[in-house]
Amino acid sequence: MAAVQVIAVANQKGGVGKTTTSLSLGAALALAGHKTLVMDLDPHACASIHLAYYPENLEYTVLDIFQAEKADYAGLWEKIVHPAERQGFFDFAAAHIRLSELEMDLKSRVGRGAILTEALAPLRERYDYIVIDCPPHVGVLLVNALVAADLVIIPIQTDFLALHGLRLIFDTIRTLNRVLPRPIHFRALATMFDRRAGACRRVLNLLRKKLGPRLCDTVINLDTNFREASAKGKVIYEIDPSSRGAVEYTLLAKEIADENA
Repeated sequence: MAAVQVIAVANQKGGVGKTTTSLSLGAALALAGHKTLVMDLDPHACASIHLAYYPENLEYTVLDIFQAEKADYAGLWEKIVHPAERQGFFDFAAAHIRLSELEMDLKSRVGRGAILTEALAPLRERYDYIVIDCPPHVGVLLVNALVAADLVIIPIQTDFLALHGLRLIFDTIRTLNRVLPRPIHFRALATMFDRRAGACRRVLNLLRKKLGPRLCDTVINLDTNFREASAKGKVIYEIDPSSRGAVEYTLLAKEIADENA
């Protein structure tokens, strides 16, 4: 497998920690010294709003990439990407609610599933890692992210209902693998784990049994600091870098980096 550089964080079920994972993993990679870009590709713009990048106030967002010509990609990124505001943080590319209209806008465009792959080419020279927060439904945006990704991280809440979302994303990946020149590489990530709950432990054991090495060694436990960070428009490392959640995303970043070594 090629070195992991583009990481898509995807699940077709909401509420599993997708945006939290995108922002926390991006921060962990940046703090480890890797030049990192986090990109919000979800029309709900949760990651963007979390960081106070309000789409209605931005002149350029990732929406512009999907509406542009290939020759304009490099110049557009200069306008879309917001440089890190502080040392050891990630750059950010915000979403726009009109991303939801692309399904119709791109309906007749040839090669519409590979737009992001081509658009990211100039950024691969600038970043060690590009983390993409994906939309929670199948469509042109999710397909673009999965096709562009070197690694897909699938956060899955340790709850029996969340297993349904895992099956859906697996079905999507299998469908794409039939037509792609290389299979999509993915790892599942257990999130919102509560060791006090027997149901959580049973789901985690089931995931380990079914997925084996495709399940990340790192497990993300419940941590109230994630909510605190969200309420303050920050990432968990800015709230408490020694908290359980921060330490666990640091371990996940190391797990990914070690796989790249």
